[in-house]
Amino acid sequence: MKRLSFTLLLALVAIFVSAQEKQDTSYWKKGGMASITFSQTSLTNWSGGGDNAVSTNALLDLFANFNKGKNSWENTLKLEYGLVKQGDEGVRKSIDKIDFTSKYGYKNGGHWFYTALFDFKTQFAKGYNYASTDGEPDVKVSNLLAPAYMTFSVGMDYKPNDIFSAYISPLTSKMTIVNDDDLSDAGAFGVDAGDNFRGEFGAFTKLALNKDLMKNVNLKSTLDLFSNYSDNFGNVDVTWDVMINMKINSVLTATINTSLVYDDDVDYIDDEGMNKGPKIQFKEIVGLGLAYKF
Repeated sequence: MKRLSFTLLLALVAIFVSAQEKQDTSYWKKGGMASITFSQTSLTNWSGGGDNAVSTNALLDLFANFNKGKNSWENTLKLEYGLVKQGDEGVRKSIDKIDFTSKYGYKNGGHWFYTALFDFKTQFAKGYNYASTDGEPDVKVSNLLAPAYMTFSVGMDYKPNDIFSAYISPLTSKMTIVNDDDLSDAGAFGVDAGDNFRGEFGAFTKLALNKDLMKNVNLKSTLDLFSNYSDNFGNVDVTWDVMINMKINSVLTATINTSLVYDDDVDYIDDEGMNKGPKIQFKEIVGLGLAYKF
């Protein structure tokens, strides 16, 4: 299964590189941003209490888009990883994301495109719910390709401009991969206990926004909605990512990054290993650091 994980990651890189290596580059628009942000809290004889803390987050956000005649092919790859150390606790990850999307469209007139979409999401490393008291074991809750989500769909994409797009698909296959024996045996992320895969067929919508709010302030937002036809149709899986990037000067940047996730097939496991059922998941990261846009 480890070979599968590396094969999938290499395939994503190969697809993205091939998109950038077309001979006729006049139809391509390519670019991205690399950034690293830091934060530190240092306390000395602080009567109000608290812990020293250090954190860092790295981001690589790439795109390669092709437009020629009625053909449109958009590719995005977003990689994020962050670490935090607070007080006497060990180093822990704070953010971990691999997100790749490839979307091909053929214009049928106006602002509508016949479209096929592939989407892949996972993370780099193991994740834990850390024990609240000394002596208790940490609870592993994720790993590389555990989970991973692959979505294949065909539908229609509405793109009135370069700022906004709305993709609607009534024919979508969603695959959940749990490439970790411990998590698979526990039936994590909606798979049957002992299985590594779970397939779903349903309807999918993806809304994307990329807009400059003002000079040197950019907003990016993507909202993914999926509902399974055969299992509780009408219950919607939600993934909503928002990033606000504020450029201070040529190298300094401030970012606000949020993620909201809900999946009624994914149960929340607390720091004592107890199953609390599905919950809304939310993450926010505010950072100041160095960025290079290209």
